[in-house]
Amino acid sequence: MSFSELFESGFKKRNEDHFAAIVRVAMSDGIINEAERAFLDRLATRLDITEADYKAILKDYASHPINPPTSYDNRLERLFDLARMVWVDHIEGEDQVKLLQKLCIGLGFNPDNVKYITDKALALVHHEVDADEFIEKMKKMNQ
Repeated sequence: MSFSELFESGFKKRNEDHFAAIVRVAMSDGIINEAERAFLDRLATRLDITEADYKAILKDYASHPINPPTSYDNRLERLFDLARMVWVDHIEGEDQVKLLQKLCIGLGFNPDNVKYITDKALALVHHEVDADEFIEKMKKMNQ
């Protein structure tokens, strides 16, 4: 196996585990509603999850480890991507907030702060900030 193949397989596995963790979060209430399904479809495309892998993960998502990023910056980067996807998918109102709150907990944010983090993240993506500005402003809210 070449070095590039080793890197690609590790990257693919990390994406699958990340996707499975998001599926696990979506399934935390026992069902995946239409808004969550649309979000998962979009996320699978962005993470290069094949249709076969998508179906396998949905069937057995619990077998994948949950590995939230240990670095705060990496958590904020993932939150930025996920908040943008939730916003772009036009998941409206309470569903939008609930989904992003679940995702924040799955990313390893403190459940006590999830409402504030979610509101701030959605406000920032609504104002179309870039990733660097998003991370900077999210960090400032914790100071």
